[in-house]
Amino acid sequence: MAARAPAECLRTALGSLSMQSPLIAAAGTCGVLDELAEVSDLRWLGALTTKSLTPEPREGNAPWRLIETRGGMLNAIGLANPGIDAFVHDHAPRAGGVACRVIGSVAGHSVDEFVQVSGKLVAAGLQAIELNVSCPNTADGRHFGSDPASLAPLVKAVRAATTGRALFVKLPPDGDTLRLAAAAIESGADALTLCNTYPAMQIDPESRKPALSRGSGGLSGPGIHPIVVRIVHEVHRVVAKPARVPIIGLGGVMDWRDAAELIVAGATAVGMGTALMVDPTTPRRVSQGLASWCARQGVASIGELVGSVRP
Repeated sequence: MAARAPAECLRTALGSLSMQSPLIAAAGTCGVLDELAEVSDLRWLGALTTKSLTPEPREGNAPWRLIETRGGMLNAIGLANPGIDAFVHDHAPRAGGVACRVIGSVAGHSVDEFVQVSGKLVAAGLQAIELNVSCPNTADGRHFGSDPASLAPLVKAVRAATTGRALFVKLPPDGDTLRLAAAAIESGADALTLCNTYPAMQIDPESRKPALSRGSGGLSGPGIHPIVVRIVHEVHRVVAKPARVPIIGLGGVMDWRDAAELIVAGATAVGMGTALMVDPTTPRRVSQGLASWCARQGVASIGELVGSVRP
């Protein structure tokens, strides 16, 4: 009979958040909370990330807002979510019964909004918060993630409101990532998520109109994987490793090899997004593949392979 849980060698920690696996479902890919459990065994994940939550409910952008493209997927969903109060009332009570850890994703227009939402998630019992400062699908979704001088006070304010919880910061793939990463760490981040989707666009040559209703959106999937591998390697080597801060590598992980590549580059944990849209049972195969890889590498813990790229 096949194993029904990740191997012991895959146990991972991100700050105060301990997980049974390094695999994390990216923000919203399991639904508002854990709706993906209807079609996937969440025990193969170390954690899932909620929809990015804002103070007010948001409907998001009009269709089309999710399309397949060569080498990946374009999305311009636009932070659609029920709002923090509805989440706390309707969804958060289930969080303790989810088969993996739950990370609350937070977005907002201002520092006060980020602090407000984060505080309510902490009060609701969530163990980790991820600040989404890099969404390319809203008018102001990248305000705090474009400038270290704007990012630092945001992270400091949320850090003060989330004592005792793990705090992650999700950065863009196309900015001054090293300076942003340093600012996030210096301001209190326990881990960095690298990276959000890559700004991109698709146009129908017949209609001469963008395929997405918003015009542009964010590219995810295999097409951005080599870009993220480079970013993870560089940030780990220059910023994160000296500070002993872990990285969640996120971008185009479709199988165990993609996950292992990010780990060798410097990621302690690995996010999955597009793969869950293609096949929500993918985490089981990735988890089993990583366990076999650890055995072949002769290590007792996958953490021994983090940043082990050879010159």
